[in-house]
Amino acid sequence: MERLEKIIFEKLKTQGEEECLWWEGSWLTCSDLFDLAHSCTLVLKEGNFGRGQRLAVMLPNSPLVLALSLAAWSLGGAIAPLNAKSGLPSLLGTLKLIEPCAAVLAPGLDELKEALLEKGVPTVTPSSYTVPFPPMTVRETSRESEDMAVIFATSGTTGLPKAVPLTHGNLLDNAYGMFEALTLLKEGDVFLNVLPNFHSFGYTVAGVMPLVKNIRQTILASFLPPVEAMKAIALSKVSVMVVVPAMLHFMITAVDRGAPKPPALTMIVTGGDRLNTQLDDKAKEKLGAGIIEGYGLTECSPVVAVNRNYKERRLGTVGQILASYEWKLRNEAKEDVTSSGEGVLWVKGPSVTSGYFRDPVMTAERFEDGWFNTGDFVRLEEGRIRILDRVTDIIIVGGFNVYPQEVEAILNLHPAVSSAVVVGMPHPVNGEVPKAFIILKEGMEASAREIIDFCKKHLAHFKVPRSIEFRSEFPVSSTGKVLRRMLREKKEEKK
Repeated sequence: MERLEKIIFEKLKTQGEEECLWWEGSWLTCSDLFDLAHSCTLVLKEGNFGRGQRLAVMLPNSPLVLALSLAAWSLGGAIAPLNAKSGLPSLLGTLKLIEPCAAVLAPGLDELKEALLEKGVPTVTPSSYTVPFPPMTVRETSRESEDMAVIFATSGTTGLPKAVPLTHGNLLDNAYGMFEALTLLKEGDVFLNVLPNFHSFGYTVAGVMPLVKNIRQTILASFLPPVEAMKAIALSKVSVMVVVPAMLHFMITAVDRGAPKPPALTMIVTGGDRLNTQLDDKAKEKLGAGIIEGYGLTECSPVVAVNRNYKERRLGTVGQILASYEWKLRNEAKEDVTSSGEGVLWVKGPSVTSGYFRDPVMTAERFEDGWFNTGDFVRLEEGRIRILDRVTDIIIVGGFNVYPQEVEAILNLHPAVSSAVVVGMPHPVNGEVPKAFIILKEGMEASAREIIDFCKKHLAHFKVPRSIEFRSEFPVSSTGKVLRRMLREKKEEKK
């Protein structure tokens, strides 16, 4: 089986002093990344990191994240990029599931570091993102297959932690497929790597694919403030931007306010959330390129479909399914309705994970004989996919998944809350934001502000409800299930 580190190391050695990563104002060469990865490998090996173990990484985008990935793979292990701001309760639940042998933390995460040490998880904090981290000794954990390369964490529909393990084969198939699908890619391109590394779209398409295909990349630790990000994009001559739609709004606004227009931009690729097609004309005017929309899921490494180029694209669709996938459409009874052109999309192929990490129940719910249920109701239009609706209750906020049950679990911890239901509310920039419907306990009082402040202490900022509506009861079906769709419809009628 092909392995990522072998392919990437060979390219780094061959290219030597060629430019590889733009970071904080200058280019690092292929030799620089090779040396950093080699040094990280030595530190991990001396700390007893070995085959089948998992290294948790909570760092901003940086050369060190890529070097750590290569180092872990070289020793037969895997990397788990996590969102340090996802909220301590959620993060600790995820770490218990993933069972990392150690964690590499960014500076300033003292509360998290203390909590991890209490759980027996060794931690280390690098002094710089371009040098190896200090020596450490990892703890012994259960071992998994050496085929595992990355494990991404999210929350399941029950609000409990869920993790998606991806193999070297998964990531390579997706990187190769995406590269072939984007027919406008050319020698000399510079990719923008700005999406958080715990976001599978950013990690695979903007991080791994450029390394595998020998494409330079500009790494930004953060997109904020947008004006500074646009300066870096211009200075490093980014030609391909990989972003979520919410970022485009801020980019366009930044250029309006005097930020430089990208001088070398030839393509914008979006995913992670639905695209407002009205952004396309604004992007052409302010940024210099239109939008190529794609679609994916973490379980698919992540890209499933993408528009090939500007000539063949159809705005409002996510393009054609990548060549390595088998696919079909099913109805609620799981009957094949592919010939009708509408249904829930099921996919199968070498990019698809084999199942959820240590969760056979969730795996059985979404996988069937190697087929994965995307949970998305789609329509086929001249070979292109249009996403019509999500069958699941997931809310996508600026490209980040929010599972209502996770937010509801926190809301129900509030002493005044009897019951809570969270739904997605349309938002002009973020696509959706969470809104909570609350039934208070008899005799108890709480303001919307108090409940929102409570959530801020326990949830990542993008998961916090933006508004609260108090109810005496919820609409329910004949079987007692809360009718979320009715709550959404009533909310929209009030607008």
